[in-house]
Amino acid sequence: MKFEKTAVYGFEGALRGMRNPLNSWDRSDSYREGENYVIGPADLGLCRRLISGGSEHRKFLRQIFVSVDITAPIYWWSEYDTYKVGTVANSTSTMHTLSKFPICREMFELDEDAPEAWEGVIAALEQLRLTYNETKDYRYFRAMKQLLPTSFRQTRTCTLNYETLRTMIAQRSNHRLTEWSQDFIAWTKTLPYAEELLY
Repeated sequence: MKFEKTAVYGFEGALRGMRNPLNSWDRSDSYREGENYVIGPADLGLCRRLISGGSEHRKFLRQIFVSVDITAPIYWWSEYDTYKVGTVANSTSTMHTLSKFPICREMFELDEDAPEAWEGVIAALEQLRLTYNETKDYRYFRAMKQLLPTSFRQTRTCTLNYETLRTMIAQRSNHRLTEWSQDFIAWTKTLPYAEELLY
């Protein structure tokens, strides 16, 4: 699993909006330092109080956005897709690209001790791809799509927010799939103010 091109934005607006209910903007002590946004102690204290107050009080987290390119197997994406609120994703397309490149082991999320059967599946997919490209008979492309294992890696450019990430972390930290419990969780810990706002 890969996480690339991570960008986090919206801190300034989110923290300004966080102070709207009590018109307490004059107490804000956060500031921009070059490319980074630094949350001051007073703002961080208010963040923590609002977070502990529950989702209705921590609305500001919904305004801190994350954009990231994630490459993961289809079986992981099917679980990710349960988080439709607060997420958007554009994916690479098997419909448009599956027949364009040789099908090889690196396209799949396979454990190192995977049985030899995988080689047969990959060889069968590659043969279907070659036959489809030679004949343009859609039956071969359809068979390729039907045979494609859920371990096939797909890249999606995703947009999420900190509130959605809190939910995902709470629900997936101890998941049986290591793509959640290790890879995804490790990536979230690299985000700005992860410890203070997400955990």
